[in-house]
Amino acid sequence: MTKAERFKGCIIGGAMGDAFGSAYENQVKEKEDVIYLYGKPKAREPKWKITDDTQLTLATAEAMIDDKNINPEAVVQQFLKYYNQRKLRGLGASTLKALRELEYGVHWSKAGRKGEYAAGNGAAMRIASLAFMEDINYSQIRDISIITHNNDEAYIGAKCIIIAIREILRKNWQGETNLIDLIIPQLPDTRVRDRLIEIKNIDNLSEIGKFGNDGYVVNSVPLAIAAANKVKKIGIEKMYNWLIDIGGDTDTNCSMARQIAGTLIGYNEIPKNLIEKLETLKEYEWIEENINKFNFKYC
Repeated sequence: MTKAERFKGCIIGGAMGDAFGSAYENQVKEKEDVIYLYGKPKAREPKWKITDDTQLTLATAEAMIDDKNINPEAVVQQFLKYYNQRKLRGLGASTLKALRELEYGVHWSKAGRKGEYAAGNGAAMRIASLAFMEDINYSQIRDISIITHNNDEAYIGAKCIIIAIREILRKNWQGETNLIDLIIPQLPDTRVRDRLIEIKNIDNLSEIGKFGNDGYVVNSVPLAIAAANKVKKIGIEKMYNWLIDIGGDTDTNCSMARQIAGTLIGYNEIPKNLIEKLETLKEYEWIEENINKFNFKYC
């Protein structure tokens, strides 16, 4: 499989997971013993929509397309471009705080939220495209992460996504073994690493979801990796449905899991019915254009 096909699988898959998951984000699962006086209301068909997970992933990739020597300033300019165009949807508190300060001229190294509340998954959700650049190092990845989340756990979560995708590109992981075992030795002593150690031998995703399913990076990134770890066994749609049933930050959890899984299986193995549904969204042309430009330059 070519690098270009894997990149397309990563970006399309991430966008698909984002759109699929956003339809269910933070929904409370209905109790089975509920009695309706006038009959159960007809369930509304979930509406797919792209959120900041995909938008900021595309903005990061665009910074790479425009400048091969990617740097935080280039990424900031792309983020601000779409922020000022009011094109970003569903921004988290840390990302929104950073963008507001960047808009007022605060340096990128100072804008990202610090402290416990900065340990969100915002850096991890948008970092995947950087894994396809062989010459970018972890110091650069950390700089790009702290634009919005100046927190070690948030950076390590982003690093996990990079490592997972690079293990696929280097053909060290082909979906048959435990991806988590490849990631753990490459991480420093952090809560993200501790969680990966806790869950690495748990086969049931629902049990892993009980550790946490929200936007806290210690919960979301290990859950997404565990889901991607099972894609060869259960398939894409079942992986999505399992994450939906777990609940919480479903758009980001599905997006990150699908970025990894999409890199593994490639674009051609994505179910056609899901691609056709994604193609109906107004952002699809932007997604396709971004992929083509990136692959022309790097693949």
